[in-house]
Amino acid sequence: MERRNALKSMAMLIGGAVALPEWANAWSTNSITAKNWLRPNLASVLSEAVETIIPKTNTPGAKDLGLDTFIQKMVADCYSKEVQSAFAKGIGQIDSVAQQKYSKPFTQLDTPQRIELLKGFESGAETKDFYGLLKGLTVRGYLNSEYVMTNITHYEMVPGRYHGCVKVK
Repeated sequence: MERRNALKSMAMLIGGAVALPEWANAWSTNSITAKNWLRPNLASVLSEAVETIIPKTNTPGAKDLGLDTFIQKMVADCYSKEVQSAFAKGIGQIDSVAQQKYSKPFTQLDTPQRIELLKGFESGAETKDFYGLLKGLTVRGYLNSEYVMTNITHYEMVPGRYHGCVKVK
């Protein structure tokens, strides 16, 4: 390796080591939460839809874990504008189908009506992709939430345990 390249690499390494703690300490809940790109009425439909997929039982439901915010963040940051608009359109369709079928908005339906409506989205040809994305992000967010990782799956950073001196029969 040439001396200049070695000096450049060392300078980059030292600069990164100095800047990284400051960058990481600047994180806060406000800085990483999603900007609500959905209209408020669609955001409430999304919130109720994810709660229908993973309801509150003896464990927290999707709303309690903030999965609606997680989904908005994922769609806003990780998907193209076309997918974002299709997702918003799908959320709007949930509400419009509820209005047509039950003469009430989705947020005012009872649980069996919500489940029936979402099952229709799951089996529908035009809505299957949207519902797959919605359900997939909901399940991913739930399984990766702090609550599930610490209280249900008991996440360990390194798999396996060391049991030291164990008697062998």
